[in-house]
Amino acid sequence: MNTKKERIHIIVAGLIIGVISALLVFFGNPANMGFCIACFLRDTAGALGLHKAAPVQYIRPEIIGLVLGSFVMALARREFAPKGGSAPLTRFVLGFFVMIGCLMFLGCPFRMILRLAGGDLNALVGLVGFVLGILVGVFFLKKGYSLKRTYAMPKLEGFLFPAIQVVVFVLLVVAPAFIYFSEAGAGPGAKHAAIAISLVAGLIVGALAQRTRLCMVGGIRDAVLFRESKLLLGFVAIFLSALISNLILNVATDATYFKLGFEGQAVAHTDWLWNGLGMLLVGFGCVLLGGCPLRQLVLSGEGNSDSAVTVLGLVVGAAFAHNFGLASSADGPTSAGKIAVLIGIAVVALIGCLNTFKKKA
Repeated sequence: MNTKKERIHIIVAGLIIGVISALLVFFGNPANMGFCIACFLRDTAGALGLHKAAPVQYIRPEIIGLVLGSFVMALARREFAPKGGSAPLTRFVLGFFVMIGCLMFLGCPFRMILRLAGGDLNALVGLVGFVLGILVGVFFLKKGYSLKRTYAMPKLEGFLFPAIQVVVFVLLVVAPAFIYFSEAGAGPGAKHAAIAISLVAGLIVGALAQRTRLCMVGGIRDAVLFRESKLLLGFVAIFLSALISNLILNVATDATYFKLGFEGQAVAHTDWLWNGLGMLLVGFGCVLLGGCPLRQLVLSGEGNSDSAVTVLGLVVGAAFAHNFGLASSADGPTSAGKIAVLIGIAVVALIGCLNTFKKKA
């Protein structure tokens, strides 16, 4: 495929994903949270009993759909290729601290764009920190950072993570008595679209993300390293279509889908310093991982067990954050959360140094 067609496909995919994200809010998801990989993994972790924060407990079908949509698209395009073995425990740790950064900011890079499209200017501060984190990561890439190569794995290894998603979905539909749910009105976990709508939305977004390789971290990284902007165009398209959709919904309904400002934004806080530092940790960690949380889910659907381990790191990070009071709230960051973010930046920097400047044999 030539570059022009690639760009068109990425832009069209972004436009579709932006509209889907806005419509998910219309159908019941929390405001400015049509999609949020970090938030949805956190909710799912709570639903499975990994943390006891009652306001954020619900198995999110969007996550299941993302993985399965990527899986089906990869099979259809003969790109399903089970592989792994590239520093899996290091990737787990990086995923863990990326989640700590996300829950300091209250959103992943995907939600950061959707928060901007909903008028939340706090996300601009997060974006600045995110870009700075990516630039730090790019410094390490230029110096030779690597977690070494992956190896071909048996097909069973690639099928396991999508199979786990099917099991979790069956739990949600068939055995809800075994799952923890946020009570109505108790918080973001209590707000969700119908299961079928959420699942279909996830399947579409997962398939489109697999087809176009959408990744915001990759987009900024490639723009810096190679002056290539095609991946960034996808997120610009997501922003524009979600923004336009929110403005239309503002006019067509009695609800507020677009509210410009810093104060009173949904599931957000106004502490600029820690919004920025949280996303700096996210950007830095994701560059060393090779992709944002969305990309990790898509790769796990393609059979990449290293990405599956990274997702497990994200899940454990979410559970840890809520069990030990590290996650922010609308009232702002916690003291423990601030310490965790600083530790995370130090750990990610150490991982970068040890995999960049160690002596060659």
